[in-house]
Amino acid sequence: MKNKYIKRTHVSERKFKEIIKHFSADVPSLTTSELINLNKNTIHQIYNKLRERLAELSLEENEPFHGEIEVDESYFGAKRIRGKRGRGARGKIPVVGVLKRGGKVYTKVVENCSRQQIMPILKGKILEESTVYTDGWKSYHGLIYQGFQHYRIYHSKNEFARGKNHINGIKSFWGFTKTRMQKLRGIRKEKFMIHLKKSEWRWNHRNENIYKILLKILAKKPLN
Repeated sequence: MKNKYIKRTHVSERKFKEIIKHFSADVPSLTTSELINLNKNTIHQIYNKLRERLAELSLEENEPFHGEIEVDESYFGAKRIRGKRGRGARGKIPVVGVLKRGGKVYTKVVENCSRQQIMPILKGKILEESTVYTDGWKSYHGLIYQGFQHYRIYHSKNEFARGKNHINGIKSFWGFTKTRMQKLRGIRKEKFMIHLKKSEWRWNHRNENIYKILLKILAKKPLN
């Protein structure tokens, strides 16, 4: 059966476009299966291929940021163990996020949130003379010596915003991503990067018509 959007499939082009429409609207795969009367395993496989494609697209969109930038880290994964909080939370995956205000977000999984891990990411992603906003974490010490204007907000002192000095944008992205991942009720560690980058791509295109974008992309390069 010919389908210009995906290779080697028994799904018609009309049905496939319905799947894309539901995927773009964030409809769960099981619900999509019921709505368009297709096998749930078929829908699940197509959803996985689409997630992988979005992750690829996100990795390709890697231009440096300039202007007003927010930086923060977050932890994903296992539930917090009693007595283990914040940046020392055992069993969680640390991720650094860089957000251009009014623009896109970029994420990077790190081994830990040390200065040695974080600083190369910031130097590679943020152009000099940008204004960088962070919290008071010690790994951000010395940003002014890297050619950035640096402003801090100290959450430990119950500060969350002082005029333009805040990191609310990147915090909103963390909430957006964690809410999406919680809906899946568990993600295998080897699949985490795909879901992280998929969320990154969706956030970066949140004000656009994702359905039309995907159709255009898949018409040029169909899913395998």
